[in-house]
Amino acid sequence: MATATKTKATTELTSGADILVQSLVNHGVDTIFAYPGGCSMPLHQALTRHSGNLRTILPRHEQGGAFAAQGIARSTGKVGVCMATSGPGATNLVTAIADGKLDSVPMVCITGQVPTKVIGSDAFQETPIVEVCRGISKHHYLVTDVNDVARVMKEAFIIASTGRPGPVLVDMPKDVQLDKCIPNYDAEIDLPGFTMDLPHARPEQINQVVAAIKRAKRPIIYAGGGVITARATEEVRQLVEKTGIPITMTVMGLGIYPGTAELSLDMLGMHGSVYANYAVEEADLLIALGVRFDDRVTGKVEEFCKHGKIVHIDIDAAELNKNKPAHIPVCSDVKFALEQLNKVVEPPEDIADWVAKCKKWKEDGPFGYNEQYEGILQQHAIRTLWEMTHQLDPVITVGVGQHQMWAAQFYKFDKPRTWLSSSGLGTMGFGLPAAMGVQSQFPDRLVIDIDGDGSFLMNVQELATLACEKLPVKVLLLNNQHLGMVVQWEDRFMQGNRAHTYLGPIDNPEWSGQGDGVGSIHQHERYPHFVDIAKGFGCGGAYVERKIDLEAAIQEMIDYDGPYVLDVATPYQEHVLPMIPGGHTVRDMIKE
Repeated sequence: MATATKTKATTELTSGADILVQSLVNHGVDTIFAYPGGCSMPLHQALTRHSGNLRTILPRHEQGGAFAAQGIARSTGKVGVCMATSGPGATNLVTAIADGKLDSVPMVCITGQVPTKVIGSDAFQETPIVEVCRGISKHHYLVTDVNDVARVMKEAFIIASTGRPGPVLVDMPKDVQLDKCIPNYDAEIDLPGFTMDLPHARPEQINQVVAAIKRAKRPIIYAGGGVITARATEEVRQLVEKTGIPITMTVMGLGIYPGTAELSLDMLGMHGSVYANYAVEEADLLIALGVRFDDRVTGKVEEFCKHGKIVHIDIDAAELNKNKPAHIPVCSDVKFALEQLNKVVEPPEDIADWVAKCKKWKEDGPFGYNEQYEGILQQHAIRTLWEMTHQLDPVITVGVGQHQMWAAQFYKFDKPRTWLSSSGLGTMGFGLPAAMGVQSQFPDRLVIDIDGDGSFLMNVQELATLACEKLPVKVLLLNNQHLGMVVQWEDRFMQGNRAHTYLGPIDNPEWSGQGDGVGSIHQHERYPHFVDIAKGFGCGGAYVERKIDLEAAIQEMIDYDGPYVLDVATPYQEHVLPMIPGGHTVRDMIKE
């Protein structure tokens, strides 16, 4: 939770813009991603007056700045902050705000607005951004009085970071930025009905869970992003150690439990492991921690864990019984509930056969690919990257698509906040700017964006930011010249008909996706030329298409002093497997 530091009272008249920026400093913000415009110029002038305490990074697109703020929030747990001007600047934040809402990311998004006297007149660069964001933000403010600025900013940080986190929008008309008052940074919050007290599981609820675990014969722990948000990773690991129950994680939960550990069943769901999905299908007890039973996990929801009892612990009461009814619903801070549970829990009486069965499923059905393939398969590139870098404690970000799922499958995460993925909204273009935000907080840490060519192009302009700000993000670009995930669905469900999913030159019929293809193309045939693009932005870059050259190319990328794009030629015919088609069940799983 963000709490304002005690600020020395001032009796000087201060502009709304300076009050807002001082509020950021008071709340411990050290980096803001901000793109200026006519209605936010006073705010930017104020930022220059606080440059000793607050680093302002100029992204090359407002969406890039907002995803960079997410990178800070997701990797540190702090509130990420971004800023844009009114109208198109504000609307360029919308996608990242919606993304943050679905993934419960603490953010404060500040927008300039036209002066209050012309609001509603369709003034130049006016949009009703509060109305636009009403359904995709946790809370929102249109500030019309300079005397409210300090209190509003205090409330914004509290709301963004407490309970189930989320993005808060603060819309600042230009005249309010310029108006002056004597600020009160310690003003009382004015949030009727709002409480900062976390819900706590009652003792009788803990006892119910204890009894359910004791009686279970086929239990599974199902852990999601809420565990990471609650900083409850160690408590989950203690629960696994005390009970011996196997654990599976959502795509948001990777890193809660080490991916290399014996009891880890890796990710479940549409592209999750065979063994995790089998285990949930046969479980008689599912212990769901900080999850929301998303459709990409459950498939046909009424069939999901149909024969098992469900314990669901979540801080958000709205999630309990929303998608999947729970036998024991517990509205609680997950960390508190697990602390209490671990004090009294006893291992199930006899699950040795069940654990052995889960391990056998894992042994018989691992994530795999054709290791004899002469070129570079995406899975091989990611596994090689993991083998070469996991001991270096990197942070991995991803775009959205096939590469995202392969990264979740083949890069084994050992701790939380080292894997950043746009999961609920599934926003292409997330990976590069998110990595930019991470690198701003960890300048000496290895930060790698595993991306696809389609997703990478969505925010490729942030290469300029990386070069100018000396943020040495590395990009492993898995380039198949197609929108790979859509191609996979075309192949599986649309008779292979290509409907605008080819990203290469239109005069190459073989690579338009109409034929069988050759699986790889040479550098001179590739479009766009990503190495040239990277170097044009002032970054390093290289191209690799031979498997034998891959390790050396990755090492060169790691060693390079600055941002770097490694363009890896991969085939477009490869599919992410296993796959449970949307709305189907484990029994419909596609394995090959």
